[in-house]
Amino acid sequence: MMPKETAWPEVGDLVIATIERITDYGAYVRLDEYSKEGLLHISEVSSGWIRNIRHVVREGQKVVLKVLRVDAAKGHVDLSLRRVTRSEKREKILSWKKDRKSDSLLRSASEKLKIPLEEIYEKGGALIEHEFGGIYEGLEKAAKEGAEALLGIGVPKEMAETIAEIAKEKIRITMVKVKGTLKLQCTKPKGVALIQEALLSAQEIEKPLGARVRVYVVAPPRYRIEVSAEDYKEAERILQRAAETVLMNMTKVGGEGAFERER
Repeated sequence: MMPKETAWPEVGDLVIATIERITDYGAYVRLDEYSKEGLLHISEVSSGWIRNIRHVVREGQKVVLKVLRVDAAKGHVDLSLRRVTRSEKREKILSWKKDRKSDSLLRSASEKLKIPLEEIYEKGGALIEHEFGGIYEGLEKAAKEGAEALLGIGVPKEMAETIAEIAKEKIRITMVKVKGTLKLQCTKPKGVALIQEALLSAQEIEKPLGARVRVYVVAPPRYRIEVSAEDYKEAERILQRAAETVLMNMTKVGGEGAFERER
């Protein structure tokens, strides 16, 4: 996200701040996302009594704070550290890191295309954010699917191709893995070959781009299916479909089997 030079946070917002100056009554901070200054009063540093504020915060430290009061006319923003929960802190830091990554990628596109960053945001970033709920989410989509993911929402062709190219270079798509064990038996002639064909059918099922299905021998008659996908829900769905496909094909040729999900 671009710095909100003229904007002010709202009461209740979570903000990323850098501790700039510590006094006996609190700490002055810089709101990184707004280029504004705020005050973290000593009474809002900790839920318990503290002798020295420097035991909790230090100059140069980045913290997640909650906005208590905003007086734009006077340029005052009052903030709290003690009212931020662990889950709020974790979510805010993750969101902030995504915003920084998005800004860095779009700046790279701006430099490569030799057009102003504001134009990149106007003709690309705004459309991406509207379509995918966040710029980073759209860049992840482009990293996986290429420029087509951006062309479909109206991003100009050269810009879409450049952004997608940079996203593929800079964004590492995280994958989760789930697995289960198949127990297969077939007493028919060429039973081993029939089992192998049934196992191969697991790898041929329809699955989302980037998802992978791996099948290998543990020790006959036990075989393992491993699925890698972007999230657990998707991975579990693929694993179940792969196992059902193997068991169905095994039954068709006169064999039998059972599946057990591994934890």
